[in-house]
Formats: sequence, C-alpha cells, structure tokens
Amino acid sequence: MATRVLLIDDDRRLFELLGGYFEPSGITLDHAPDGRAGLARLEQDPFDVVLLDVMMPGIDGLEVVRRLRTKSRVPVIMLTARGDEADRVVGLELGADDYVAKPFAPRELLARIRAVLRRASPEAVAEVLRVGPIELDVPARTARVRGEPAELTG
Repeated sequence: MATRVLLIDDDRRLFELLGGYFEPSGITLDHAPDGRAGLARLEQDPFDVVLLDVMMPGIDGLEVVRRLRTKSRVPVIMLTARGDEADRVVGLELGADDYVAKPFAPRELLARIRAVLRRASPEAVAEVLRVGPIELDVPARTARVRGEPAELTG
C-alpha cells in the first residue's frame, strides 16, 4: 500500500513538482492549500506524514502543528523559507518531527519522509499483532478475526 502524505502549502507548483517526484517511490501526495483546509483533511482521512509550510495565509503552520498535536502523533515535517534557528526551535518544540528549509532537493525530502516513518513506528515495519482472536497485519493494513478477514473502517 502506498504511503499517504499530505502537503499543506499554499504553493500549488510545489505540490505538482513533489507529486510527480514521489509517485514512483510509492508515495501518494495529497494537497491542502492552507492551514484550515489541512486540518479538515486530517480530520477526514488518515495520512502517514504531513509536510507543513510555516508561512501561509490564515492559520500558519506553527498553529496547525500546535492544534494537530492535541489530537494526533502523525509525523510532521515543517517546510519554510525562513531558516533561522529560532523558527526551527519553535517548530520542533510545538511537535514537528523535522524541519526543512526552502529551497530543498526533492531527493532529500524523500529521505526525510522515510526517516520520520522509521522513527514513528519502527516496530510496525514487518509485524503482525495478535490479541486473542484478532490478528492485525500492520504493513499490509489488514485484519482477521478468528482467521476470517475483517473490514477496517476509519
């Protein structure tokens, strides 16, 4: 199953560039053009990683990560044109998992996505969890109850 990444950034061109670059690597990139839309998407759909621009109109990236952390542990990589130390520290202290200054190479961002995924759930890389009659195949995202397939719902 493809890795689902949500890009919350007001730059549509960045979404188009990264989407084309990530697709051959098994990453499906979705887009939200601002913080409010991004938070709404995260309420509706599960994502494996969030790429989050700091400077956006309306709700900025720092406020998005602050709100997100009250509900979710999804890995967040902050993207920003402002690369000074104070901005990075604030983003990390609010709960971001990594910080990338623009401009960046897509190859480096792909490596950082893979790194935060490894850190987020190292035990889930190739693990089947069993509790009583329930079996969850984490990498395959499937479930069985008493050996019969069970449907997973959100």
